[in-house]
Amino acid sequence: MNVRETVANVAAAGQPEASAPHVAALVARARAAQRPFEFAGQEILDTAAAAAAWAIMEPGRNRELAELSVRDTGLGNAEDKFSKNYRKTLGLLRDLHGKKTCGVIARNEARGIVEIARAVGVVAAITPSTNPGATPANKIINALKCGNAVIVAPSPKGYGACETLIGFIHAQFAKAGLDPALVQMLPAPVDKAATAALMREADLVVATGSQANVRMAYASGTPAFGVGAGNVASVVTRTANLGDAAQKIAASKTFDFATSCSSENSVVIDEAVYDAMLRELCACGGVLLDARQKAQLQAAMWTDGKLAPRCTAKSAAQIARAAGLDDAAAAAARDSAFLMVEESGFGATYPFSGEKLAPVLTVYRARDFGDAADIVRSLYAYMGAGHSVGLHTDDRDQAVALGSTLPVARVIVNQAHCFATGGNFDNGLPFSLSMGCGTWGRNNFSDNLGFRQYLNITRVAYPIAERVPELDTLLGDYFRRFGQ
Repeated sequence: MNVRETVANVAAAGQPEASAPHVAALVARARAAQRPFEFAGQEILDTAAAAAAWAIMEPGRNRELAELSVRDTGLGNAEDKFSKNYRKTLGLLRDLHGKKTCGVIARNEARGIVEIARAVGVVAAITPSTNPGATPANKIINALKCGNAVIVAPSPKGYGACETLIGFIHAQFAKAGLDPALVQMLPAPVDKAATAALMREADLVVATGSQANVRMAYASGTPAFGVGAGNVASVVTRTANLGDAAQKIAASKTFDFATSCSSENSVVIDEAVYDAMLRELCACGGVLLDARQKAQLQAAMWTDGKLAPRCTAKSAAQIARAAGLDDAAAAAARDSAFLMVEESGFGATYPFSGEKLAPVLTVYRARDFGDAADIVRSLYAYMGAGHSVGLHTDDRDQAVALGSTLPVARVIVNQAHCFATGGNFDNGLPFSLSMGCGTWGRNNFSDNLGFRQYLNITRVAYPIAERVPELDTLLGDYFRRFGQ
């Protein structure tokens, strides 16, 4: 998880609070811009959101951001980041299109209730190095759509990409006559003290990154939305279309070299189709390692229990070479390749059972569907509770069974997980790069983070005709069964 940590926990503990006055000045500038913006009307809010979206979607700017992101962070690949920047923003625009986010948004005459959308104020957006373009853009667009100002705390590695993105946004704002103070970022060098000060001064914190950052956000004293740890597993049952499942798992596992928290880290296969599914995965670019190769890979990927940067968000060939696996590297000499290791245990002494942020897939054998669910439960007891589970099956009821019993906020059925979890054009989930994991993941929400988290709702209550129910209507069944 360390490579996804943002600036909030990169700097050493005990940094002085010297940057706090400077952060307070940034927030004051944002507040001054946000107050008139909030009441400027829906057209202005929509214009600001559109300006921020086009700033990252325009192909030339998008290409520059994608290449800069990979050059500065060393994580992922530019082609996939280019695709992510465009599709995630396009999908967000689809979700926001026509949504009313200011003024009266609902009336219920029967209940005498009128709902009014109100901005939250100044948003502190904490963003990771894995998505230094797409994630800030997503948060900025949501915040502006709801009449807020936003200040981004980028990761140190992603600072240049975020700075470039905000420069593009300001250029679009200039054309639309919008105040650039609505979108700002912490100045370099960003440190823990500045990020903590921003969290305290803002009206809302939206934190994406490591669990240390999320805990810091929740402890800041400011209302916060943070997301849980990723460690997604997908189950392949005996009724699955194995070729289709393998293609989708491979596409998800290799996209942007597995920088997404929604990329599969493990696949749990029913033993009735275990060997056949392994053959399908190998046909889709999987390179299955033997026990010796697995041990070499483990030694290369983890140092003192922490993921090694040289193997994080790199191609399968690069990772294999770093582990001294020349034969595996030759077999994986393409971007669509991924390494596979077989495993049976869980927890810190079995590091392949956790999140890897690399195109490395851990394979588990299950006796049947019930055993597969138990394996996933054991994986999530170690890491990833609350996030999501994938399921490849021909039995729709099995998806409901997993959703009713596993500690997950989403069950993704017969889809490429990393594309589907954060919303896709062929499912109904909202587009987002931040997935709430509920109380299982120590989060206060279980939705995909979207525009509604950036709003307050004021309710006006008018008097209505009194309706007092009879006691027997509410407790009669209880009284008849158990007496009074």
